[in-house]
Parts: sequence; structure tokens; C-alpha cells
Amino acid sequence: MSINTVDEYIEVIERLISFARAQQVTQLDDITADLAEAFVNAPGHDRHRGVIATPAEGTRRQRRSAVTSLFTQARALGLTKAAPMIDSAPITRSPRQPGADLKPHEVARLQFHSERGMPATRHAALLALLLAGFCSAEVGAATSADLNLDSGSVNTTGSTRTFARTCLLDEWGVHVLRLRSAHLGRRGPGPHQLVASAASSPSVVQSSVGAGFGDIARRSGLSTHARKVEPRDITRYVARRILDETGQLSEVARRLGLSSLDVAAGLADLQWHTGSDIA
Repeated sequence: MSINTVDEYIEVIERLISFARAQQVTQLDDITADLAEAFVNAPGHDRHRGVIATPAEGTRRQRRSAVTSLFTQARALGLTKAAPMIDSAPITRSPRQPGADLKPHEVARLQFHSERGMPATRHAALLALLLAGFCSAEVGAATSADLNLDSGSVNTTGSTRTFARTCLLDEWGVHVLRLRSAHLGRRGPGPHQLVASAASSPSVVQSSVGAGFGDIARRSGLSTHARKVEPRDITRYVARRILDETGQLSEVARRLGLSSLDVAAGLADLQWHTGSDIA
């Protein structure tokens, strides 16, 4: 289990405790299957504190997994004999939707709409880092000290799934990141987080990056009920562009910080395995 997952489970368990306390339940032994199920399906809030009446499948799965983990560990430590989720039906996953397969003119629309309010807003900087080949976790961790705008590049120390590397910025990326860095510099000595709050946990930061990109995608009209556009679609776009430019799958993996050529091929939409042969 990764540190990020541990942090997420702790947050869920803290919410379970508050939920149970509101029902006058203060002991693990008194958390029943009905109470645990009610918690898993309870309404939540979005980042603007709006009420979400029906939680998403992913939210429900995370809650169920965290509660199951809590009671598994508590029983192992002899703290309880309760197992409220033991008869809980698994929450099925919806089929993974195909990627948005973004085109250059659509990326240009995203760039245009991300510029609203810049450099005070973070959206253009967020998109520039994604287009440089950063994943969401790397975008959230990026600071003004990582920028080398004179050489048109940005450094990343990597993430749990990617290696440290230097990524190239295009002309638009250099422009918007220069404006963002200068704006943040007027607040005081750096380095400054370019997109996210330094005080937030990694899980909150990554969620914030996804929400910020979602704002751009909706403003541009590209993300709708029928077609969802996510940060990973930018990564796919970048992977295809690198493959088209270089013809080398290894270069896709290197620039995206990936250890697996299979993952790189999937992102670049390259069917490179045929039976036991490699094309």
C-alpha cells in the first residue's frame, strides 16, 4: 500500500468516526453492517462544498476498502471482533471509457481557455506542465525552482510511478510559466508551488490538479456528459506526439518517465505486440 493510499484511508476512517459519532456510536464493536453501508453510500461534498447526493463509484469503493482495512487490522490487534463489511457486496467498476483522442486544434482550445485570469489563476501553468509530459502528481509538486525558462525546460523529481527527468516546454509553455512564476515571485521569496498548495497532502494535491484541469476542459466545451476529458488524455496526446516525432517507443517512455514500454505503448496507442512477436 502506497503512502498516498494510507493517507486517503486515514481521511476516510476519520470521516467514518465522525459519521458514527453522529449516530451516537463510539465503539468499533457497535459499528453495524447497516451503519457501515450507510457510510459508504452517504452524500458527500465537492471541493466548493456543494452537496453530492449520490457519491461516485470510485468514492464508494474507496470508502468500502478503507473500512474493510480498518476492521481487518483492528481484529488482528484484538481491538474488536466486528466485521461489518464481510457480507457487503463488491462495488463493480464501470467499463473504462476510451481516451478522448485529443487533436491539435482541441489542445489549442484548451490552451486558449486556460489563459482566463492568468497569471493570477493556475490553469495555464497546469496545462503547460501536462503538455511538457508531467503526470498529475508531478504537476502538483512543481515549483518555480524547477523551471529553467531560458533553456525552455522544467525539472521533476518524479512520482511513485515516474522517474526524475527534465522535460521540454514549447513556446506557449515557456510564456505562461514565465508569467506565473513572476506573479508568484511578487508574493515574496520562493520557491513557490506553481499549481497547488504546499500545505496540502499529496492526495489532495492530485485531486486538485484533476479538478483544475476539469475546469479548463469544461470551459473549452470539450468535456461533456457524452465525452469526458481528463489529464491522462493530455498524457496520451503527448505520447502520440513524441512517437510521431521520434518513431521511438523508448523515447516516449524516457520523456514521460516510465519504466514500462508496454505502458508507453498503451499511452501512444501503439499495438506493438503481435502474439509472441514484437513489431
